[in-house]
Amino acid sequence: MSVPFIGALRRSGGIVSAIGKQLKSVNLKGVKRITVQFDPFAENVKSTREFLFLLSTPKVAATNPKCVVKPEIVCDRQPANIKFALIDSAQEQAQVKEIRFNSDNLNTLELLQLCNKHVSSLAPREEITNKVLTKAEKQKLAGGAGGGKKATKEK
Repeated sequence: MSVPFIGALRRSGGIVSAIGKQLKSVNLKGVKRITVQFDPFAENVKSTREFLFLLSTPKVAATNPKCVVKPEIVCDRQPANIKFALIDSAQEQAQVKEIRFNSDNLNTLELLQLCNKHVSSLAPREEITNKVLTKAEKQKLAGGAGGGKKATKEK
């Protein structure tokens, strides 16, 4: 007699893959300025510094090239916080001017999850534009490969 198997067939990828998954869905189109303020000598500042690094990666920065990410390093023993200044259309949608996270007791994954939940959801929707056709697709629509002209030999 054997015990039936209950649970996942494979192990999860861990915290690194979870951070990567959350990082793929970060969208900063609704943000015009991000200010990350922290005291480098505080105990719980590592996750805030990692979050600042992740916001400056090329893929995240490409979601809104006009967004300014500004670190403010202070030495006043205040808890770390992250402030997102929203664009006008996002302000109207959320009915607030800025979003603040007190990141003192949060880890990097939780910061990314909060960013996706509260900030990425405010990104304006993109309008669907006409699809750009490749050369092969244009030839298919025109009626076959090789174009419409036939080559003739002259003697």
